[in-house]
Amino acid sequence: MLPDFRVRQRDYLLEIARVITQELDLDEVLARILRHAADLLAGQAGLVALRGEPGGWATAASYGIPNELIQYLNPILAAVPDHEDPARFELPEVNRLLQRLAREVSLGLFTGVGLPLIAQNRVLGVIFVFRNYRGQFSGEDRVLLQSFAVQAAIAVQNAQQYANTNRERRRTEAILDAVADGILILGADHTIERCNPAFARLSGRAADDVAGQKHNDVIQFGKLEHGPTLEQAEAGGWPLTPTATLYVEGDLQRPDGSTLAVGVTYAPLQTQGGQLLNIIASVRDVSRFREAEELQSTFISVISHELKTPVALIKGYVGTLRRPDVRWDGKVVQDSLEVIEEEADRLSGLIENLLDASRLEAGVLPINASDISLPLLAERMAERFRTQSPSHKFVLDFPPDYPVILADEQRIGQVLLNLLSNAVKYSPQGGEIRIWGQVRPEHVVVCVSDQGPGIAPGDIPHIFDRFYRADEAQRNTKGAGLGLYLTRAILEAHGGSIWVDPTYKDGACICFSLPRH
Repeated sequence: MLPDFRVRQRDYLLEIARVITQELDLDEVLARILRHAADLLAGQAGLVALRGEPGGWATAASYGIPNELIQYLNPILAAVPDHEDPARFELPEVNRLLQRLAREVSLGLFTGVGLPLIAQNRVLGVIFVFRNYRGQFSGEDRVLLQSFAVQAAIAVQNAQQYANTNRERRRTEAILDAVADGILILGADHTIERCNPAFARLSGRAADDVAGQKHNDVIQFGKLEHGPTLEQAEAGGWPLTPTATLYVEGDLQRPDGSTLAVGVTYAPLQTQGGQLLNIIASVRDVSRFREAEELQSTFISVISHELKTPVALIKGYVGTLRRPDVRWDGKVVQDSLEVIEEEADRLSGLIENLLDASRLEAGVLPINASDISLPLLAERMAERFRTQSPSHKFVLDFPPDYPVILADEQRIGQVLLNLLSNAVKYSPQGGEIRIWGQVRPEHVVVCVSDQGPGIAPGDIPHIFDRFYRADEAQRNTKGAGLGLYLTRAILEAHGGSIWVDPTYKDGACICFSLPRH
């Protein structure tokens, strides 16, 4: 090489050294290295081919080469077989392919020089420069070129590691932003370093307002249900091991004065020497778990009460009838058996409702549809109640053109039975119970009204909930709070709906609809 080239070689080595410490963008690093390599070797064009992980080669940067040629070359490079020793087997094959490409494209006028990129015994790729002359390299030239290649490999490795780290950071941030649980990353001094959007929603705060604040200024419990707070746990020596977690549950206070039931899990992040670096706090909304626990408690309370009463009555009457020291007349025996039968029917109905509720939860509530006439079905149901409740007057009002619909007659009968039973139960003084219907273009409507005290406005949104019973109903009437819940489920399974008519002022009026088609 000419002496001025040697001077420029040293300048390029210095430039590459600066790239190693200053530039971390992989594309920019490759572009600079390729420009310097082409100038250093007096080349007219060049490319950098990088080896992928776990294998496969591809062009990562090019200079003076048409895009069409790169597109032609990449499938050829990708087909280079992977080998456990790429320096001995893959590099020579890539160099051979590029040399052949140089000859074929230039009709033998071009040759090429390949500089392998190897860092820490790992093959990163190759710099290949196309030249139109065959030059000889002295021993000193080879040392300089080798030094250039080593420095370039280090620069590429640093840029790749930075790109990988940056990619992992973005992936981690995307995961944190996507999870439904709130995440807080705390410093060792409890300063919040990062807050994800889920926590901002749960806490009712802006994410930017949370970052930089102290943990105990953001996580404040109106009521602590389980475990010590983070500050109390640390005062007791937490964390004793790198894998020690802390669970706290309570009502999180929000800036608007409301509270939210949350469970917070704290996990420490420590150095190998045991020094605390960060605390990761995972915050989960446990409102539904609380509701499930309350529902379970309500279920046990209601069912135990509803089962205990008829069982006690049946046992009492049977025990009385079986007394050997008394001979009962026929009327007493008949009345007692009637009570036993009524309570047995009540038990059977409760059990059937519980089974239907279980089927509903499992999504297997059976519907056997057939053509039914709602006016005729309503008349049959009303007739049953006329004999049981003579203090009530049952009035039916359906238009003569009321259409036949497709539905499960037994299930819709269950709906009418529940509504009529409630109308009788909640109007104990008697009065008129009216069953009337309307015909609309897409569906039919049936309403059942009574002349009782009506439904309190505060109870209307809840009366179709499972096990819900108004305070007045709990004091004065029997029931498990399943009738209207199952009624709504049956109607929704038919594509219909049910609601309370809030404009009705003479008692309670509940209406439901069913599709005509």
